Amino acid sequence: MRRKEKRLLQAVALVLAALVLLPNVGLWALYRERQPDGTPGGSGAAVVPAAGLGSHNQQKKIFFVGDGQKLKDWHDKEAIRRDAQRVGNGEQGRPYPMTDAERVDQAYRENGFNIYVSDKISLNRSLPDIRHPNCNGKRYLETLPNTSIIIPFHNEGWSSLLRTVHSVLNRSPPELIAEIVLVDDFSDREHLKKPLEDYMALFPSVRILRTKKREGLIRTRMLGASAATGDVITFLDSHCEANVNWLPPLLDRIARNRKTIVCPMIDVIDHDDFRYETQAGDAMRGAFDWEMYYKRIPIPPELQKADPSDPFESPVMAGGLFAVDRKWFWELGGYDPGLEIWGGEQYEISFKVWMCGGRMEDIPCSRVGHIYRKYVPYKVPAGVSLARNLKRVAEVWMDEYAEHIYQRRPEYRHLSAGDVAAQKKLRSSLNCKSFKWFMTKIAWDLPKFYPPVEPPAAAWGEIHNVGTGLCADTKHGALGSPLRLESCVRGRGEAAWNTMQVFTFTWREDIRPGDPQHTKKFCFDAISNTSPVTLYDCHSMKGNQLWKYRKDKTLYHPVSGSCMDCSESDHRIFMNTCNPSSLTQQWLFEHTNSTVLEEFNRN
Repeated sequence: MRRKEKRLLQAVALVLAALVLLPNVGLWALYRERQPDGTPGGSGAAVVPAAGLGSHNQQKKIFFVGDGQKLKDWHDKEAIRRDAQRVGNGEQGRPYPMTDAERVDQAYRENGFNIYVSDKISLNRSLPDIRHPNCNGKRYLETLPNTSIIIPFHNEGWSSLLRTVHSVLNRSPPELIAEIVLVDDFSDREHLKKPLEDYMALFPSVRILRTKKREGLIRTRMLGASAATGDVITFLDSHCEANVNWLPPLLDRIARNRKTIVCPMIDVIDHDDFRYETQAGDAMRGAFDWEMYYKRIPIPPELQKADPSDPFESPVMAGGLFAVDRKWFWELGGYDPGLEIWGGEQYEISFKVWMCGGRMEDIPCSRVGHIYRKYVPYKVPAGVSLARNLKRVAEVWMDEYAEHIYQRRPEYRHLSAGDVAAQKKLRSSLNCKSFKWFMTKIAWDLPKFYPPVEPPAAAWGEIHNVGTGLCADTKHGALGSPLRLESCVRGRGEAAWNTMQVFTFTWREDIRPGDPQHTKKFCFDAISNTSPVTLYDCHSMKGNQLWKYRKDKTLYHPVSGSCMDCSESDHRIFMNTCNPSSLTQQWLFEHTNSTVLEEFNRN
């Protein structure tokens, strides 16, 4: 009997030991397999399948992150399958086959893009999945905040506005959409009144707000944000198309750190034929030059991730498309109410979030297409100044760095920015850091491309051709037009000389019209060893715009391996096989800096 009791006690002890030890073994295995991704709250952390699930649960692919929160695959596989089967005009983001009749100016006049083409493409058209392949395997928190999607519009085209809404509804998990708020900024087109209300009544999650007078983009966004009920506010423009699984990657980052503002990758929808493609360079950091033009710069090696699909920090947002925790947005004061209509708001919110305790990221696995208009189709109300907005941002946030703007934009120096006392008080109450901190810790790579103090130019003035005795001349040509040879006009009057025949060989090793203090934003550009030399938007990335001014007076173009040449008979300037003995390939700048030129040629 005692032997049986002893065996019974041993069995009970083993059961108790198993109950105590086995869960800890499972926890140890989870701990051992977890691998951090090296970023704060990184969604790229290795995940571990939950143990002990049957085959049905395994198909749901439930995962755990290191802190025990469940992860899931948010892809809507059925919707992706349906999209892949769609055919027709514009499907899969392909260009619409335009006829000459569809290219007429009237097609662009009301919207700045070809509304005829937009109307012939399905509101539910399919898009190419151009995300990095690693995005297909990404899993995000199972419990995500919901969002109010704010879409401001003014006299937007019918099909472009509806396609924006359809793409959001088609490619977003419905449980993550608290509402879609369309905010009408005093449109006067009939289709945006009762017809729009009747159409949107089909979608319970969509509501329409209307301003009582023209407010402009910034205040219209603020009106939508003030009416929002979601945990997160997501701002979109009214001519966008959301791509596959665009929303969970944004909300995941905010769920992990509510003080993170997140931006999708913005793809390009062509304003002519509506083709869908990436921006040049794709993933790049947002930046600015010291005239306050928005720029994009490469991600420096120090910030590049092992996985290119992981989020990365960006100093400045493009402006129109981003998501932010609703409470955090209002803690930051929203947009400065003193900003008028549009312009400068992306700098204000970017500087504010970084300097006041938050962060900003671009999310490669979230992609949204945007139509970049051919031109702005409506008039901005009189008396409104983009310059005033930029001056206001500079005065509140940029400290001593504002002087670099005023040196390039002297007209800003005495421009009234309005009363900024409340904004400066907000900055103080939030204990925000200095702009020097922002430039040192966040935008530390910006001065490499856009230095606050411009380095000296290598050469400037007339570019005189030795063989012909003529000068390079822009002829006030439009962007993309070729350079020409003309009689040198410096002696005919200062005005003519300054506007047509003065050029600067800048520290970037590109050549731009204008003197060193007033260079323009387009550069000498050549695409081959026989092509004409044209004026093209400066991109500061060298390539086709990199030049070397050699001791033999030739302008050498490293990409094509050729030299700038010219023809006296027809006044053309073009690229040709280098021939140092050819006088038509020898060019004289009016002024040169030998120290800078030697440094260029040494490098």
